[in-house]
Amino acid sequence: MSGERRFIVMRSLWMALLLVCSLFGPGCFSPEEPRELDPGADDDGDGLPNGWEEERGLDPLNGSDGVVCHGMAEYCLRSYDNFTFPETHNSFATIEDGVWMAMNHYTSLQAQWDGGIRAYMLDTHHLSKEDTAVEDVRFCHGDPDSTFLHPCIYSEVDAYAWMRHLGSLMNNSSGDVVSLLLENYVPGEHLEVLFNQTGMLDRVFVHQPGQPWPSIGEMVLNGTDLVVYWDYQYDERFPWLHHAWTHSWDTPYGEQEQDEMSCRVGRGDGIQPVWHLNNWLSSTFGLADPVRAGQVNDYDTLLERTLGCWEEVGDRPTFIAVDYWEDGEVTNVTITLNMMPDWSGEVPGHP
Repeated sequence: MSGERRFIVMRSLWMALLLVCSLFGPGCFSPEEPRELDPGADDDGDGLPNGWEEERGLDPLNGSDGVVCHGMAEYCLRSYDNFTFPETHNSFATIEDGVWMAMNHYTSLQAQWDGGIRAYMLDTHHLSKEDTAVEDVRFCHGDPDSTFLHPCIYSEVDAYAWMRHLGSLMNNSSGDVVSLLLENYVPGEHLEVLFNQTGMLDRVFVHQPGQPWPSIGEMVLNGTDLVVYWDYQYDERFPWLHHAWTHSWDTPYGEQEQDEMSCRVGRGDGIQPVWHLNNWLSSTFGLADPVRAGQVNDYDTLLERTLGCWEEVGDRPTFIAVDYWEDGEVTNVTITLNMMPDWSGEVPGHP
């Protein structure tokens, strides 16, 4: 083939290639530059903004590379103190756990978890006044200084087994943050062993007083999905054991009449954004009242009280704590509240 003919053929090929490239757009001769994403948009439709995903190492263009928190991706964007968790008072004191005196619920941890409970009030004691070794830590309900009976005589739950069960439930869930409030009667060293041996110490979150709480999604992605408070003095050796009434506050509890319930401060300073709305009545004997639990836990009644306190306090309640959670609809009330950005907004329909 002559040089002139070869030139004509090559020129024709180049012209054909240019025509093809004009049809398929940029990137024909070099890789296309990645386009800059709008950080506020949600290009993959997973409920998380592009910028939020990029900052946390997630792919904003891959809908399967995301995170879901408490059933909805949008809740991952909420700060811990801007979410409402259903909470059980004396969570371990149940008939299913073998507690036959001073019980607070019918069903144990598994049923509570399956029903949506994600915050638990627990009482940590030693087995007796003589059995005070670290392996003797139990969940019991009562006053250890009582002249009547040591509380573990009539309500003893293995704290190690209970915590391992909770850890298993958390490991098999997706994006749930859990909180514990301990009424504590054992040394901090014993609690550290309890949490370490049950694998829970690795997942605790440490909050500094006065600092903003992170988003639920950040806690989940960082593997710090457990917040522990204790009704005990602060101890710098255990920063993960947050003094309950420094990092949060609560309303009065155990009133004998429903009209005595209020939104005022019980313990703490009333300033912290994390707070417990205590919602249970005591019987004449000072024990949990199974007869009237359904009355105060009723959906409309509890929702009305919660919205009123949200308005009065200025912050949504972080926790709604109840006795006999099975009677009434505390979990449905929190579902409704978490769909509302403000107390004055439109109330969604019953879940």
